[in-house]
Amino acid sequence: MVKILLVEDDVIIQELVNYNLEREGYTVIIAEEGNSALQLLTKEKPELVLLDVMLPGLDGLEVCKKIRGNQETANLPIIMLSARDEVADRVIGLELGADDYVTKPFSPRELLARIKARLREERRNSTPLPTSLTWGDLEIWPESYMVTVKGEYVTLTGKEFDLLHIFMKRPNQVFSREYLLQKVWGYTISGDTRTVDVHISNLRSKLKSISPIIESVRGVGYRLAVNHSKPKDF
Repeated sequence: MVKILLVEDDVIIQELVNYNLEREGYTVIIAEEGNSALQLLTKEKPELVLLDVMLPGLDGLEVCKKIRGNQETANLPIIMLSARDEVADRVIGLELGADDYVTKPFSPRELLARIKARLREERRNSTPLPTSLTWGDLEIWPESYMVTVKGEYVTLTGKEFDLLHIFMKRPNQVFSREYLLQKVWGYTISGDTRTVDVHISNLRSKLKSISPIIESVRGVGYRLAVNHSKPKDF
């Protein structure tokens, strides 16, 4: 069942939206202010967010920025709700990363149509991981932890493979050391990011025949080298 996070402090709108969405089979999670909404994002992992602009404390625009600034939620569909119909307000919301903007008062039917459109688009953009991933002469099999370079097997440690797999899944994305530390080592608080640097160095050494395969992005982190062929599946 699809979960939708409704961030709205108006009880009447909460009830209206909740009633219409539940009637369509959606599960609705409600937050009345920005900070609790961010906590529920992590806990409930909704598929879409309905976000009121005018919230107590952390407003909807700031919440939108934080959602887009988090790699875990960066692609989450966001529809902003607002009583303000000024063009400038809509432009700001969309520039901060909202996918759509609905002005109050709104028709429940129109809101449902916009939600369904965003969810359809999200499903089209979500593709299952292929059996194998390739990048130039490099090929990996995530299920079996196998790696080949120019057809020759390369032995990696579990952490080295996990790092490489992250890069191969999103070859055009730069990953911060903190993100890699959390994803590969499971650190949810600040840790020693030199651990990442050491493993990247070891990984580069083992893949030196096709170096540079992992590039350093000064002041940001690492990414898969852009001068290799686009990944493809077999």
